[in-house]
Amino acid sequence: MVKVKMTEGEIAPAKIVCVGRNYVAHIEELGNEVAEEMVVFCKPNSSIAPVLCSSHAGQQLHYETEICYMVQGGQFAAVACGLDLTKRELQSGLKKKGLPWERAKAFDGSALFSPFVPIPDGESELTLELYVNGELRQHGTTSMMIYSPRIILQEICSFMTLDDGDIVMTGTPAGVGQVLSGDQFKARLLAGEKLLTEASWKAV
Repeated sequence: MVKVKMTEGEIAPAKIVCVGRNYVAHIEELGNEVAEEMVVFCKPNSSIAPVLCSSHAGQQLHYETEICYMVQGGQFAAVACGLDLTKRELQSGLKKKGLPWERAKAFDGSALFSPFVPIPDGESELTLELYVNGELRQHGTTSMMIYSPRIILQEICSFMTLDDGDIVMTGTPAGVGQVLSGDQFKARLLAGEKLLTEASWKAV
C-alpha cells in the first residue's frame, strides 16, 4: 500500500474519493453542464505517487489542483493540496460514450499530495494556489465550491463507508492544463494569510 505524508508519520489510504464539477468556472472552461447531483468517482491506493509525470502509457496528462481532506473517525481531520492527473482526450471520449472515467482518472501515478496537516480550528476559508514555472495558474477557495466540504462529507457518507486514512478530493478550480516535461509545479494551501502546507514537483 502506498503511503502519504502527515504532520507526524505516514498513512496508507484505502481509497481516494473524488468530487467532480465543483467549481462553476472549471465546468464552463471544459464545456460541461452543472450536474443535478454531486459527481463522485474513486481512485485506488495504487494511483498515489511522489513523481509528477507528463504522460502515462503514451498519453498526455493534464493537471487539476484540489483541496484534499483526510478522514479520521468519520470526519475530516486533516487537509492538503493535491494533483488529480487526467488523460483529458481519453476522458472526453469516454464521456461521449457514456462510459466510466477510471481509465482516464484512476491510473497509476494519477494522484499526488502535499503533506497532510490538521484542519485549522474555526471556520477559516481555505485557499488553494497552483504555480507553474512561477506563474499562478489556479486559484480557488472553499467558498467558491458548489458543494462545501461539510456537504461533500455528508453526501459521500450517505452511500459509502469512509475508513480512517481515506482521502477526499473536492474538485478543481479553473485553470487546468497540460503537464509538460520539465515544468516546475508548486501547490500551496492557505487559511487566511497562513500557509498550511505546500508541495513542489518537477514534471518528468
